[in-house]
Amino acid sequence: MGKLHRKDYENALEPMEEELVAMARWAQATGARIVVLFEGRDTAGKGGAIKAMCGELNPRQCRTVALAAPSEREQGQWYFQRYVDHLPTKGEIVLFDRSWYNRAGVERVMGYATPAQVDAFLLHAPQFEKALVDDGILLFKYWLACDQEKQEERLAERAQDPLKRWKLSLVDIAAREKYDDYTLAREAMLEATHTAHAPWTLVDFNDQKRGRLTLIRDFLDRLPDTHCDAPELDLPPLDGKLRHEKFGVLDPIKSFHDA
Repeated sequence: MGKLHRKDYENALEPMEEELVAMARWAQATGARIVVLFEGRDTAGKGGAIKAMCGELNPRQCRTVALAAPSEREQGQWYFQRYVDHLPTKGEIVLFDRSWYNRAGVERVMGYATPAQVDAFLLHAPQFEKALVDDGILLFKYWLACDQEKQEERLAERAQDPLKRWKLSLVDIAAREKYDDYTLAREAMLEATHTAHAPWTLVDFNDQKRGRLTLIRDFLDRLPDTHCDAPELDLPPLDGKLRHEKFGVLDPIKSFHDA
């Protein structure tokens, strides 16, 4: 299957964006709470998939959570505590750019968590997610998969592009030598946390555009019936003449010195 061209991608995404907007309207009307986890290796395409999903949605309703490394205080808390603070209230959609599964991935592979902490996480994560689902949260877990060759191409692109270099960290560089270790960690994570109430969905992201379309289509198809008629808005004509804004050409240098 050949690489999906941008025009074909945009044509396929547009009707899905309309469905996503309708989904958000449904969530607001019904009070649904939606959580979507985006997990995968570095450069898999998590950020692009999130942008594709939320690009046309109201940012006050749909928000992205991408947490930094835990602070000293957070390290002393119950592991899931700092994630609980970001869960949605009624009508909200929360997209996690990496999530509590950091403990099963980067923390395990890079030695930031002890084997005992990792084992405890793999035991408790299904219980934590069962509590979320039982409380009515709609939980979706996606693993974005890419081959090592494709990952290396994208890492090189980040290193060479000044607009993307911020995405490349020292941890990312060190992790390049641990591809097999990450594979073992992922398999252990899937085995322990792929459950009936919170299953994992693996999506091929070697072609990121095709991957985004596949992920969004799966997400929309797994929701309940989200049909919710949009309110009819009547825009009556204005009385009187239209006003025109008066402005001049601003000289930023002169204005700066005048200030």
